[in-house]
Amino acid sequence: MNRYLLPVSLVGTVVGGTVLLKDYVAGGACPSKATIPGKTVIVTGANTGIGKQTALELAKRGGNVILACRDMEKCEAAAKDIRGETLNHHVRAQHLDLASLKSIREFATKVIEEEERVDILVNNAAVMRCPHWTTEDGFEMQFGVNYLGHFLLTNLLLDKLKASAPSRVVNLSSLAHVAGHIDFEDLNWQKRPYDTKAAYCQSKLAVVLFTKELSRRLQGTGVTVNALHPGVARTELGRHTGMHNSTFSSLTLGPFFWLLFKSPELAAQTSTYLAVAKELEEVSGKYFDGLREKAPAPEAEDEEVARRLWTESAHLVGLGMSHGSLRGKSLPI
Repeated sequence: MNRYLLPVSLVGTVVGGTVLLKDYVAGGACPSKATIPGKTVIVTGANTGIGKQTALELAKRGGNVILACRDMEKCEAAAKDIRGETLNHHVRAQHLDLASLKSIREFATKVIEEEERVDILVNNAAVMRCPHWTTEDGFEMQFGVNYLGHFLLTNLLLDKLKASAPSRVVNLSSLAHVAGHIDFEDLNWQKRPYDTKAAYCQSKLAVVLFTKELSRRLQGTGVTVNALHPGVARTELGRHTGMHNSTFSSLTLGPFFWLLFKSPELAAQTSTYLAVAKELEEVSGKYFDGLREKAPAPEAEDEEVARRLWTESAHLVGLGMSHGSLRGKSLPI
């Protein structure tokens, strides 16, 4: 009987060590136990993946949670799931298509008119390495959805956020931002051969630059804004990469994927942390990798680039124009 003890013990040690390593790589659970009763939260792209799990975590903590999604059937189903799991009935779905400036303005108008306050805005929705698609207003899809859509949405809700202070904006970026570059001569990929990976990296770099510039502009208002890399998660975001559809990848790299890829639940911990932690109440303009603050790429720290990107973005989305006259501004070709 004793001859089996060593192998079993060894297997147990390896499995236990692997789980601990996975948890270390993944970043761990949100350390904050803060609750948010009575606070209104908006989470974009909340019908699946990290967004749904973030909405679930914030609903567990007592928030009045709005799931802002393009696909209303999936969004209603997600809201129902969250209500059932948390017994928080203040969870609802609302239509928002970040690939449409018109939809963004309609969503913001509805929130401003119907909500007494907005305490937390989680800009989560994203597309990754899709084909060369364009938004309703002619923007390259990844730049338009991942960055420009959230840029406009956040600006339209700023007065409500300021009135609800202390309040927070949480922007999901990615480690991929380090490989990004803002090409002001061709933001919309009209002059160069389309590179879906480079376009994704540019969009996520833009999110960090936006975070830095917005933080500078919000000083003294009681509204904070931070960006984060949630980690590489097993979600639908990577559906255009082909990796998840590859039999070879599944068979050969599956164990490594399990070790290194976070579950959506674990990937949502950083968003939750930035949204609720009391110790972060006055922290703004920072970039977090998992639960730790980290310096972003050098270009993400360039204040001149951040200011120029803000100006270009405001022009592209027609920020400051009346709702009725808004039309997306075409980039030079």
